[in-house]
Amino acid sequence: MKSASATDASRPPATDLLADFSTNRRVLLLCALALPIGAIGAVVAKVLLWLIAVFTNAAFFLRFSAEPVVLQDHQLGAWGVAVPVIGGLVIGLMARYGSEKIRGHGIPEALEAILLGRSRHQTQGRHPQTEFPPAFPSARAGPSVPKGRSIMTGGAFGSMFAQLFHLTAAERKTLLVAGAAAGMSAVFATPIAAVLLAVELLLFEWKPRSFIPVTVAAVVASVLRVPLLEAGPIFPVVAHAPLAASALGVALLVGVACGLFSGLLTALVYACEDVFQKLPLHWMWWPALGGLAIGLGGLIDPRVLGVGFESIHRLMRGELVGYGAIGLLVAKGLVWSVALGSGTSGGVLAPLLMMGGALGAVLGGATGVGDPGLWAAVGMAAIMGGTMRSPLTGMFFILELTHDLHALPALLVGSVAALCVTVLLLRRSILTEKLARRGQHIAREYSVDVFELRRVGDVMDAHPPLVPADTTLAQLAERLARHDPSVAGRQGTVLVHSDGRLAGIITRGDIMTAFQRDPAGGTPLLQLAQTDVVVAHPDETLQAAIARMLERDIGRLPVVDRTDPRKVVGYLGRADILAARMNQHREEEYRERGRF
Repeated sequence: MKSASATDASRPPATDLLADFSTNRRVLLLCALALPIGAIGAVVAKVLLWLIAVFTNAAFFLRFSAEPVVLQDHQLGAWGVAVPVIGGLVIGLMARYGSEKIRGHGIPEALEAILLGRSRHQTQGRHPQTEFPPAFPSARAGPSVPKGRSIMTGGAFGSMFAQLFHLTAAERKTLLVAGAAAGMSAVFATPIAAVLLAVELLLFEWKPRSFIPVTVAAVVASVLRVPLLEAGPIFPVVAHAPLAASALGVALLVGVACGLFSGLLTALVYACEDVFQKLPLHWMWWPALGGLAIGLGGLIDPRVLGVGFESIHRLMRGELVGYGAIGLLVAKGLVWSVALGSGTSGGVLAPLLMMGGALGAVLGGATGVGDPGLWAAVGMAAIMGGTMRSPLTGMFFILELTHDLHALPALLVGSVAALCVTVLLLRRSILTEKLARRGQHIAREYSVDVFELRRVGDVMDAHPPLVPADTTLAQLAERLARHDPSVAGRQGTVLVHSDGRLAGIITRGDIMTAFQRDPAGGTPLLQLAQTDVVVAHPDETLQAAIARMLERDIGRLPVVDRTDPRKVVGYLGRADILAARMNQHREEEYRERGRF
């Protein structure tokens, strides 16, 4: 039998029990599962792009071909109006009799699956095959073919793959987001931006347990993209020279303007949705009306049709400026807003790039400073930073699309400036407003939980309510009735033996129940108390203690010395936990003059 001193010597110090991160070895399992998810994401991207090309050729030109086609180079006439309407009818039918989640741009549905669906892509339709909602609508021929739908499609496959294994909801979330990041990485050749989008928009946490597997999937998809598609960048440009201070000033101007435009765009999209809500038609027909608006817009300006990658590249090369850029900005903004408002299955990334690039080219060109292509790129990063509230994603997305490293400071200034404008002017982004209208709320500010920072000893009652274990029920009731400060104010009373060591704990509910069986109150408390006591230690985090309380469904814990499990040093109740949160609130809100 070991002596007390030997036992104490073999016990690790309390500080060794605390770690910077809570990640355990299960992250290796998630990384192993992320490998096939990344591969699936690359294959899905290949198939998705092939389907887009095939359906575009079949619908507009009545031919079977997988060659990419630029619709703006063709005069489609009335047929160019009819195809989007037919596509809208198909989407309406699929949404009504399949899954309603195929309507819109898909990212809110991914957020909903993560937050409310326990990271499972649920379907509202009658058919199991609607678990693949993004695939066909993304491939349909139409004026807003959404390559950004690869995020939703990859997330759906990641979710389904995760459900094949015995995983927690948090682990399924990681694999769902890994699939989304893989899809984006494979389509756009932007693995860094894909991981950052996961962090800024989808994961709702910044933990190695999720960040590492998502990175694995994005990198695998990026590597496999090369043999399946081609290496990046997909929008190469001539690298700019290192930027002067004046250039950063223009970037700030473009960022602020894009932030304001983001607000206008968000308002316009949901204003269109409100108009459709008031129409005396079933929502199944709305996408067809949206398709009609798109087709008519294509008659006026064919550049609004298709993916728009050629227009994006022209903007980045500085070839689309002045009235041409203004026309593209207005036409694409109106057509895209009507399309999304109608529920037509459309993308987000490519239209935002077009509109942000056009606005940046117009403003940058007006200043006469630098290359209009640079300001178009800054506008693209800024519109993503402002509209999607993802500034790091916007910055690195454009960097990976162009490989123009010298533009990085301007991209940073523009995207952060746009974010500053939108968070001050708008309560929600264009992506979360849809969820808010369904009665769901998303908070996107990441911070370390105060319960992870504070220890039990910081907030516990160091003078706990201790009562001798041989006290009778009637004696305790009398002390409670006269508000004895040694026992008043607490839902639980800690019982100790004559030597002061922990014997048990009894709650007010236990006392009331006991009086029903023993109205005289002669029963000793120890016979009524819980003697197998769940305890906390002063050197552990509040989060660990709270988790123990939730697991056991109890509201209070005696706090004992870690080296002497029967020595009571404090009491932790719900009020103490709330006090820790209140202290944090005061630090955030209470203003005082500093002391020197």
